[in-house]
Amino acid sequence: MIAEMSGNHNQSLDRALAIVDAAAQAGAHAIKLQTYTADTMTLDVRGGSFDISDPDSLWAGQNLHDLYKKAYTPWEWHAPIMERARELGLICFSSPFDETAVDFLEDLGAPAYKIASFENNHLPLIEKAASTGKPLIISTGMASLGELDDAVRTARDAGCTQLVLLKCTSTYPASPENTNIRTIPHLQELFDCEVGLSDHTMGLGVAVAAVAVGASVVEKHFTLARADGGVDSDFSLEPAELASLVTEIERAWHALGSVFYGPTEAEQKSLVYRRSIYAAADIAEGEVFSESNICIVRPGDGAPPAFYSKLLGVQSRRSFERGDPLSVDILL
Repeated sequence: MIAEMSGNHNQSLDRALAIVDAAAQAGAHAIKLQTYTADTMTLDVRGGSFDISDPDSLWAGQNLHDLYKKAYTPWEWHAPIMERARELGLICFSSPFDETAVDFLEDLGAPAYKIASFENNHLPLIEKAASTGKPLIISTGMASLGELDDAVRTARDAGCTQLVLLKCTSTYPASPENTNIRTIPHLQELFDCEVGLSDHTMGLGVAVAAVAVGASVVEKHFTLARADGGVDSDFSLEPAELASLVTEIERAWHALGSVFYGPTEAEQKSLVYRRSIYAAADIAEGEVFSESNICIVRPGDGAPPAFYSKLLGVQSRRSFERGDPLSVDILL
């Protein structure tokens, strides 16, 4: 379970550290940062596609350079954030958005790298991150199958041996209808690697369902409180929700088990409470078994119910008192 901080620190280091604390308390296994500056992400240009014109976007009307200046995590914060995470037993890693960010994170001893969906066609960045030999996570949002094949080949050719792909829908928030988690086992089969979900939907259901179809990693944006605002707060989990998600995905993971039929070891002691055949009245030796003197009831010490129709009309070889089980060994 990866808690994505993104820009939810709202340009406060104290808040960033509090997010780390809350993620650890909620039971997350890792926390992820984003490493870029506005200048490494885009050009300081106004107009055209440098401004977000989509009226349905959370960031409608904003300029890209201004948005990234507001959302970025100052690079000097990375070391104290990573140190706090290590103290709390959290894996702390980041999404580099250009090659200089990889060099910076290497100097900090980052244990892994994540390639964001919007960068999964940035093959030089993938090559750079993969060449470190660290585990590499690549989000698949918007990528065609051919683009994913290019990304995976680039990563492996550069030395990546521990690869995770995350099924992702790059809308904010995403709808369950557009999430298509059935793609997860297909990705596993195609690329022979671990696959998870980078989830931008509201709530917990989609992430839990993803585990049921094979996801081994779940990433969710995380904030202290959506009411506090922030660039990604609208589709981020709050601490109580993250704690619930950790619990539920662990339950889903353990529930997968294996293909199994018959009573489990834990069910053995419940077998006695299944139905079986009992004497419903006193039965004399030689008396014919009938619907009035035998019945199918709980507990399960008698013969299985499948024997019932075969017994009707048969003479009893011994006497029974009401409440005696008609066990198989007695009947044979």
